[in-house]
Amino acid sequence: MSQKHVAVLMGGFSSERPVSLASGKECADALERAGYRVTRVDVDRDVANTLRELKPDVAFNALHGPYGEDGTIQGVLEFLSIPYTHSGVLASALAMDKKLAKIVAKAAGIPVAESRVMDRRDFTSAHPMKPPYVVKPVAEGSSFGVVIVKENQPHPPQIFSSPEWTYGEKVMVERYVPGRDLTCTVMGDVALAVTDVVPQGHDFYDYDAKYAEGGSNHILPAEISPFIYQKVRTLALTAHQAIGCRGVSRSDFRYDDSFSENGELVWLEINTQPGMTPTSLAPEMAAHAGHSFEEFVSWMVEDATCCR
Repeated sequence: MSQKHVAVLMGGFSSERPVSLASGKECADALERAGYRVTRVDVDRDVANTLRELKPDVAFNALHGPYGEDGTIQGVLEFLSIPYTHSGVLASALAMDKKLAKIVAKAAGIPVAESRVMDRRDFTSAHPMKPPYVVKPVAEGSSFGVVIVKENQPHPPQIFSSPEWTYGEKVMVERYVPGRDLTCTVMGDVALAVTDVVPQGHDFYDYDAKYAEGGSNHILPAEISPFIYQKVRTLALTAHQAIGCRGVSRSDFRYDDSFSENGELVWLEINTQPGMTPTSLAPEMAAHAGHSFEEFVSWMVEDATCCR
């Protein structure tokens, strides 16, 4: 087995630090089982010097959120000429910005929900669109800061004008699409299975539903019509390619089949650094396709390059 030296980058200083630490531990453990020499790196602002000293053959990016998923760490790795996993600078930055990602997706023929980006203080007195709608940070992950405004709510939530809001000055207001949460992982140039994510005890697939034990039920493969199943796979691969992603990505969708079997399918976003925790979706879909967790992370290491 390869004795490549792999630096697993984890932690960091975004709001998704705990998730990244969990992802990083799982990946590092699996890579060691697969025979790689692994160094765990809890990323801080001196990470460039740390990597210069380590001189790894590959950097496995297990970071989530700002600085790890938005092109920042990718730029550092390009500068240091260290091959790395997942998407490159441009695709990472583009996917992290929900507004720009939706523009590219729509231009590629992918259906998206109507939305607008606003300053968070500009809609505290009147609804920016007819409820129900969703408000989300423009550049966060793991459902941090997501608020669903229901149909009978008389005024917008006041949290957006509060000092307690820590997710940036710009927010996306998006038409609420009822129905199911569907998701599909892309591995290289192959769209894997489609999962129907059913939150347990939560209004939507929020942080706790994602990462708490028993927070959601994953129906894999999703019990939907063959037409919609294949359409999700096609759109996930289209988004991956249009945005310029590399390695592994995961696209999330909403599917409303309340009025017909084919219903309305809407693309929400693409994740260039899908979670790799014990409750994460991408490893489940890889396993369904016949790839053990060790094989999955090893494939990412062998796929690593610069100039991604």
